[in-house]
Amino acid sequence: MAQVLEFKLPDLGEGLTEAEIVRWLVEVGDVVAVDQPIVEVETAKAMVEVPCPYGGVVTARFGAEGTELPVGAPLITVAVGAPASDGSAHVPDAPVTHGTSAAVDGQGSGNVLVGYGTSEAPARRRRVRPDRPAPTTVPLATPASRSANGEVRTAGAADATAGAADGPVAVISPLVRRLARENGIDLRELTGSGPDGLILRADVEYALRAAAVPGRTTTAVSEPHTRVAPRPTVTTAPTGPSAGTRIPLKGVRGAVADKLSRSRREIPEATCWVDADATELMRARTAMNAAGGPKISLLALLARICTAALARYPELNSTVDQEAREIVRLDHVHLGFAAQTERGLVVPVVRDAHARDTEGIGAEFARLTEAARTGTLTPGDLTGGTFTLNNYGVFGVDGSTPIINHPEAAMLGVGRIVPKPWVHEGELAVRQVVQLSLTFDHRVCDGGTAGGFLRYVADCVEQPAVLLRTL
Repeated sequence: MAQVLEFKLPDLGEGLTEAEIVRWLVEVGDVVAVDQPIVEVETAKAMVEVPCPYGGVVTARFGAEGTELPVGAPLITVAVGAPASDGSAHVPDAPVTHGTSAAVDGQGSGNVLVGYGTSEAPARRRRVRPDRPAPTTVPLATPASRSANGEVRTAGAADATAGAADGPVAVISPLVRRLARENGIDLRELTGSGPDGLILRADVEYALRAAAVPGRTTTAVSEPHTRVAPRPTVTTAPTGPSAGTRIPLKGVRGAVADKLSRSRREIPEATCWVDADATELMRARTAMNAAGGPKISLLALLARICTAALARYPELNSTVDQEAREIVRLDHVHLGFAAQTERGLVVPVVRDAHARDTEGIGAEFARLTEAARTGTLTPGDLTGGTFTLNNYGVFGVDGSTPIINHPEAAMLGVGRIVPKPWVHEGELAVRQVVQLSLTFDHRVCDGGTAGGFLRYVADCVEQPAVLLRTL
């Protein structure tokens, strides 16, 4: 006899205690394989596809799309066992086995997310958005289906509401679903302008504009589209001293706010900076790329300089254990780099950057940047950094005093590279000049160490041969 196993929302990474269901990838009654992705969830750090550690038949799903579940809350139940003799999926009348740590008859992998365990966490009350119906469960012995609003219902329930509106909605992108959800747009009422009627972001944006004009419908989407920014969910405060627009501090913005606030509370930071002549570095990059092979980015060259500088000044590749009152010097350099995305600021991490050459660092930068752009970074890609490289020059600014990415001890900032008058070999010349700044935790080192690190980086920028002499 088959056994019904309950799979709970697993631990998705450091400090993440809940996730929002963006899109279900399986229906009740579907047969799933071990480690097959079953649901796409969004955390405060990334969009993640959660695989199921069991192989069998899905008997129930918990939570509609848009529902936020805490870690340890039930996600689905799976009937593990052989199918019926006629080839159809058989849902047994069996008790549910709770937990995710044990596999049954070899059907469970035990691997929910790479790098994260499947240990149970205490279940907490699920928080459902006010505009979403509360999720319901079904008897495990009864085949179930999903209604248009995301509820789980039994196959024997009245299907008076079934119809064309219950059909699948032609939407692939979770970002499109989120934009429609946040602005109260029913995707079933839209006609997609993409291939085979696929609903695109431009269709939702056009529907938002059409809804603002009396007498216009939201189904005609054949007109040219102009992108508009998604409107955040806001509430209006009462009139008086506290009047104004309130924007919920949650999701990525909330996670960033919490981390930066903690950094400012705990870390006594200081900043030093220096201007450097980057002309020779730019020439070196041009020569490297002219030789063929993968293109080397300026950020990759700066990252390689950083890893060499950290080898000389390991104090800056450390963290502070406040409870033990100890400075922990780290053996590996996991280099984070700040990236601005549609979801907000993220800091992907190049692991073991000290063991990579410039080309290898550049390739990893490219992979992580593309994942950040598409919203597919995993929690593992965003955690565990030991030092951060922040290229704020892309915003057209020369300098900055950034907040350290807690619990790291330092961050190197790079401004824009622009032609400026510069004394070169005793004569005034126009050179490519960049401002470098180092923000550091004054607990791990004094100004002499920080200044030495920054001066070494500037020397490598001005004379790349300095780096070759120290390798």
